[in-house]
Amino acid sequence: MLDHRTISLADQIFEQLETDILSGKYQRGEILTELKLSETMGVSRTPVREALRRLAQEHIIEETGKGSVVLGITKEDLMDIYAIRQNIEGIAAYRAALRVTDEQLKQLRDLLDLQEFYASKKDADRMKGVDNHFHELVYRFSGSTVIYDTLTPLHKKVQKYRKSSVENEERARLSLKEHREILSALEAHDAELAQKMVTDHVVNAYNNIMKEEEMK
Repeated sequence: MLDHRTISLADQIFEQLETDILSGKYQRGEILTELKLSETMGVSRTPVREALRRLAQEHIIEETGKGSVVLGITKEDLMDIYAIRQNIEGIAAYRAALRVTDEQLKQLRDLLDLQEFYASKKDADRMKGVDNHFHELVYRFSGSTVIYDTLTPLHKKVQKYRKSSVENEERARLSLKEHREILSALEAHDAELAQKMVTDHVVNAYNNIMKEEEMK
């Protein structure tokens, strides 16, 4: 169901389709057509066409003569994304540790309390949402718009794999522990430790995802 935010209809359709593709609702190789999507979403073909064009620019789909084929995120893409995150998120944490305020630290603490609560309820969707927010706040608290704009879409692109990860109780518990270690480094304004903790966290998350994929 499309909402009534102040963004354009094409923007809303783009966001919905991007989420559906990246979450795995539409599988790699599936064909999407303007007609079918416009009927499903109850909108005209014009905003759907614009949304598909933007998705193709993001290399999430590829235009063909018969429609748009879903590309999604491959394992090779996943490796590249985590290699980039491993390096740039460490820089984000380093900078955040030097400038984070008490109020910002409180926001992070509150999020981790929520993450612990949702973990106890085994609520994977909300755990993933809180995890998203935690990382996005670290990006924002770095003070760099470039870092934020680089990392936020990359983090979003691996949501299907990350949901699978948080559904693993052992990994969910370790992820919370790692988040608290990152927070402790930020509270101490220890930039080098914050960088190390975040880098280790990203590496651990990637290794767990690859382990999960190999077991499928």
